[in-house]
Amino acid sequence: MLWGNNAAETQAAEADLPTLEQRPDAKPRNVVFILTDDHRYDAMGFMGHPFLETPHLDSLASNGVHVKNALVTTSLCSPSRASILTGLYTHRHRVIDNNRLVPEGTIFFPQYLQRSGYETAFVGKWHMGGHHDDPRPGFDHWISFRGQGHYLAPGPKYTLNVNGKRVPQRGYITDELTDYAVQWLEQRDSEKPFFLYLSHKAVHANFTPAERHAGRYAEANLDFLPRGEALSAENNTPRWVRDQRNSWHGIDFSYHSDKGLDYLYRRYCESLLAVDDSVGRVLDQLKKMGVHDETLVIYMGDNGFMFGEHGLIDKRVSYEASIRVPMMVQCPELYSGGQVLEQVIGNIDVGPTILDAAGLSTPDYMDGRSFLRLPNQDDAQWRDYFLYVYYWEKNFPQTPTQFALRGDRYKYITYYGLWDADELYDLQADPGETKNLLYDPQYRQIGKKMENRLYAMLGQTGGMDIPMNQPRGRSQNKRWAERGGHEAADFPEAFVVEEPLNREAQ
Repeated sequence: MLWGNNAAETQAAEADLPTLEQRPDAKPRNVVFILTDDHRYDAMGFMGHPFLETPHLDSLASNGVHVKNALVTTSLCSPSRASILTGLYTHRHRVIDNNRLVPEGTIFFPQYLQRSGYETAFVGKWHMGGHHDDPRPGFDHWISFRGQGHYLAPGPKYTLNVNGKRVPQRGYITDELTDYAVQWLEQRDSEKPFFLYLSHKAVHANFTPAERHAGRYAEANLDFLPRGEALSAENNTPRWVRDQRNSWHGIDFSYHSDKGLDYLYRRYCESLLAVDDSVGRVLDQLKKMGVHDETLVIYMGDNGFMFGEHGLIDKRVSYEASIRVPMMVQCPELYSGGQVLEQVIGNIDVGPTILDAAGLSTPDYMDGRSFLRLPNQDDAQWRDYFLYVYYWEKNFPQTPTQFALRGDRYKYITYYGLWDADELYDLQADPGETKNLLYDPQYRQIGKKMENRLYAMLGQTGGMDIPMNQPRGRSQNKRWAERGGHEAADFPEAFVVEEPLNREAQ
C-alpha cells in the first residue's frame, strides 16, 4: 500500500519502486509543473485571441517552446490528472471518471524523484476521489483540498490541508495557492534539486474571477465564438451531438441555466487572468533564487474546453477543442525561445519527460515517452497516432462512450453501444471538424485503416474491456422545453434508405 505518511511506510513504498537507470553524466534539473483546469488550447494572447491578456503565459512561449499539438488521453479532470502522474492511459490506471479512487499500489512518478534525492511539493487540486485531501505518495510538502475546492471559502470553517493540518482558506484560491507555492520555493533546502507541482482549480466552472478582474471583459465582442453551425443530418453529424445542444453540456441549456454562452465565456476569460498572474509570480521567484534559466517549467491544461464548437460546452468528447490543451515548456539552458513543437504530445508524456530532466529513464510499464529533447531534434522519430478514450457516466448521460485515434492529419471517432454515426475528419482541410468524411466512398479505406489501428492499440494496452463504476451524484439529464426539448434529432443521412435492402426475407 502506498498511502502511508510516516517514515517507515515511505521507506517501504520506495522499496517497491522499480529501479530506473540513471544517466551518469546527468545534472538533475529543478522542475516546476503548473497545471490548470479546463484551459482551452487557444485561450492565450499569443494564440491570437482577440482580447485576452496573458503576458506571462505568452512569455513561456516566446522564451521557450510552444507544444502546439498537446492532447489528453481522456478529457476529464481526474482521468487526465491520473495519466499525468502515472504515465498511463486511462484504461490502465482505471481512474475513469471524477469519482473513481486511485487503485491501491498506484505509483506516481514523483516517488522516483524523491528516491533520487529531490525535494517535492504538491500545491492545489488533486481530485482523484474527493473523499479526503490527505497527503499522497511522492510529495514531501502538501497543500490541497477535497474534490473541486472553492474559488472563495464557502464559510469560516472551510479549510485546506496543509501538511496534514486543517488551515482556513483565507482568500481567492488561485492567489492563495500561488502564495503557498512561492513560500515553499523561498524556504526549501537549496542543496537539493526540487520539483514543484502547482495545480490550480481555475479555470473550472463555476467561473469566478478575482475581484480585481471581475467585469474586465463585460463589453468584449464575442462574434468569433462558434454557435454549432453546420450540424445536420445531411452532414452526418451524430444524433447525440445535435440532441446535446439542449443539455447540461449544450449551448442551448448550458449547465441547465439561462445565462447563455456569452456570459459564461466572459467569466471564463476573466478567471484566467489570475492564473496568468500566478505564472508571473512563480517565474519572478525563480529569478530571485537565481535558478530561472536552469529550471524546466512546464505549463499545461488538464483538458480542453468547448465554447460553442459542435453546439457544445465543457469537455469529455473527442473533438479538438475538448482534447487539445495548452502546453508551453521553458528552460533557457535547454531551448532557444520561440520554438514550436508540431508533434503530438500527450499527458502520458509528462512523467517520462520530468524523469528524463532528473536524469532517470522511463519505467518500462509507462505508456508515455520523454519529449525533453524533441524540440532540438528535427528528425526524431515520434508517434504516428494518439489514442483517446472516454467512458459513459450516468451523471452526464448525454455523452456516450467513445474511442478516437488522432493522427497528424486524420481523426477517427467511434462510439460504443450507440446507434449513431461514427466520424472521420481531415484536420488539415477541416480543423473545425465540420465535415464527416466517414461515409464518403473516397475515404472508406482511410476510415477502416484507422478503425483497425485504434482497436489494435486498445488491445496492446489492455483496453478491450469497458471499465465501469456505480453512478454517484445527480444525473444532469434535463432538457429545456422552450428550445425544442420535446423533439429528438433526425437520423444521420447515411443511415436512411429509400428502398428495402433485404429482398430475400421469408
